[in-house]
Amino acid sequence: QVQLVESGGGLVQAGGSLRLSCTASGRTLSNYPMGWFRQAPGKERVFVAAITGSIGTTYYANSVKGRFTISRDNAKNTVYLQMSSLKPEDTAVYYCAAKSGGYGIYAALNSYDYWGQGTQVTVSS
Repeated sequence: QVQLVESGGGLVQAGGSLRLSCTASGRTLSNYPMGWFRQAPGKERVFVAAITGSIGTTYYANSVKGRFTISRDNAKNTVYLQMSSLKPEDTAVYYCAAKSGGYGIYAALNSYDYWGQGTQVTVSS
C-alpha cells in the first residue's frame, strides 16, 4: 500500500510563491506517474499538473501553465509543486496522487490509485 503525505501549504500574498511536497511511503514511486489536483470551496477537484515516471515529462492545466512547475526526486520518493505568481483564485486544498503503473500523462481523477490528505493553500489579495 502507498501512503502520500503533502506538506508546504499555507497563507501567501498574491504574487508570492510556495512549494508543495508530496512524500510517499510504503513503495518506491520512481516508475509511478504522479499528479497534483486542487479543490476550491464548493467546487469539484480539478487537475493541476502531472509528471511521468522515470523520464519526467510534465503537463499542466492552462490555468497554471507558466506559473507552476511539477518535479520529482525519485531518490527521496517525493514530488514537488513549485507555485509562483500566485493568485487568489489559486486558493484551494491541493492533493497529490499516484498511479500504480503506466507510461503516460494522466489528467483524470479516476486514473489515480492513491491520494494524499491534502494541504491548504490560501492566497490573499
